[in-house]
Amino acid sequence: MAKRTLYCGEVRKENEGQKITLKGWVNNRRDHGGVIFIDLRDRKGLMQVVISPAHASAEIMAQAEKLRSEFVIEVTGIIDLREVANPKLETGEVELTLEEMTVLAKSKTPPFEIRDGVEVSEDLRMKHRYLDLRRPEMLANLTLRHTVTKTIRTYLDGLEFVDVETPMLAKSTPEGARDYLVPSRVNKGEFYALPQSPQLFKQILMASGFDRYYQIVKCFRDEDLRGDRQPEFTQVDMETSFLSEEEIQTIVEGLLSAVMKETKGVELTLPLPRMTWNDAMNFYGSDKPDTRFEMKLSDLTDLAHATDFKVFNSAPAVKAVVARNLANQYTRKDLDKLTDYAKQFGAKGLAYIKIENGEFTGPVGKFLTSIQEQVVSRLALHDNDLVFFVADTLSVANNTLGAIRLEVAKRFELIDTSKFNFLWVVDWPMFEWSDEEGRYMSAHHPFTLPTAATRGELPSGDLSKVRAHAYDIVLNGYELGGGSLRIHTRALQEDMLTALGFKLEDAKEQFGFLLDALEYGFPPHGGLAIGLDRFVMLLAGKDNIREVIAFPKNKRAADIMTQAPSRVSQKQLDELMLKHNFPQDPHPLPQD
Repeated sequence: MAKRTLYCGEVRKENEGQKITLKGWVNNRRDHGGVIFIDLRDRKGLMQVVISPAHASAEIMAQAEKLRSEFVIEVTGIIDLREVANPKLETGEVELTLEEMTVLAKSKTPPFEIRDGVEVSEDLRMKHRYLDLRRPEMLANLTLRHTVTKTIRTYLDGLEFVDVETPMLAKSTPEGARDYLVPSRVNKGEFYALPQSPQLFKQILMASGFDRYYQIVKCFRDEDLRGDRQPEFTQVDMETSFLSEEEIQTIVEGLLSAVMKETKGVELTLPLPRMTWNDAMNFYGSDKPDTRFEMKLSDLTDLAHATDFKVFNSAPAVKAVVARNLANQYTRKDLDKLTDYAKQFGAKGLAYIKIENGEFTGPVGKFLTSIQEQVVSRLALHDNDLVFFVADTLSVANNTLGAIRLEVAKRFELIDTSKFNFLWVVDWPMFEWSDEEGRYMSAHHPFTLPTAATRGELPSGDLSKVRAHAYDIVLNGYELGGGSLRIHTRALQEDMLTALGFKLEDAKEQFGFLLDALEYGFPPHGGLAIGLDRFVMLLAGKDNIREVIAFPKNKRAADIMTQAPSRVSQKQLDELMLKHNFPQDPHPLPQD
């Protein structure tokens, strides 16, 4: 094989007259009366190649007749200017007049076209991921990911962070999603867990004096999947000693600023906005608010309690959100569907009114006549406005109307998708109540430092009052990362574990190495982890992280290409002392 001179997408008019060699895949082939045109593709772009009897031998012409999409070829020839340029291509001013050609590999007809915007099932794309990744948009996504990680490493290296690898085979600990377990052959009957995060290890590194640690690391969680989740995902993990939460946030803001400038040419205005958790929930109905559009939630509890409408006057909270100038866009059928959607978030129903000729109409309009003037004033209502109400607990009202707010905005394209709105959500509650568990759970994790003003409630006081030195970084309605200051004394850590329902002996069994380390001069410390997959997804303008991961799992946590997970041999099971009771007909993988 000859040496490649340039990538296909790098050839320009400055190369006119040069003899060069290109290598790549046949993107398409066109036969124009004995002169054959092909678009040759590699990871940098497309280049038109002209194959004609005037410059190529009869043998090469015969080969060219047999070329098909996705054949891999090597071509050598002279770069000429095109008679008619193609402004849609970066190489559109030139073409290669072929003199020599070698077919390096033939291809079967692909199951889908290798082009952007191909409309085939995701499972088919994932089964043939080696073909899917050839598409320009997929190449662009992964190149973007490379640029993001390179920028992050350069930035953190410049601040003297040390990249330290932590174990993949670790101890199973509670407080989080289900662990992926790995049986040990050597230690019969015992299991490792794949880490949900390097949390404990990075805290131990702070005890070891590393001061500033980072890692771009794989994490694993066995949880139900959705568009922005994968069973294995990548975090940009950071931990520091002796810094305040504001100092940590400043470092993270510099990192985000460097990435945005390098990848999108966007200059962030620093410092980034900050919003308390209470304000995020009360005004946006979400702890990861999308601030690219308005539609804030309003509290009408005081007015609702003054009415004779039992649904309103007996509810702990009555909240509202206004869809401005959209009343005529919603039919009764639309509103019934939206009511069903609201019930998914715990609401018993979704009340609404329309403003028509200055009057309230709709099912509950007649019950609000006594407070109509006050509602109009507080919500600044006009004709054709549509107001949604939820009367329930404050939590249910906020969560439900937060979801309605987003649903309305997406349907009517109220979101400016060109924006990148970063936001810190701070002053978090330390605990959140779990109806499923019947107890308080950590809102972040059990090693988060409670504020000095509220830690007196530990371990057995009113846990709802305890606040945390915790902070999330939010981008366009997605949690991009979360962090906190950490507990660095054993007594406080034991109080925290007791508050979470751990018996002291169980705490020692699960976290004994950390508790012991806390007695040997553990420095004040804190950190943050950013979801790399999610960050790249948002930068790429996608809504599914599978689009920015080279070899992702599908919605069933399966890799269709390699057919993982899969059954293993009886010999392997016997070595691990595992019994099995597999179903007769396992769920089959999809076929073409």
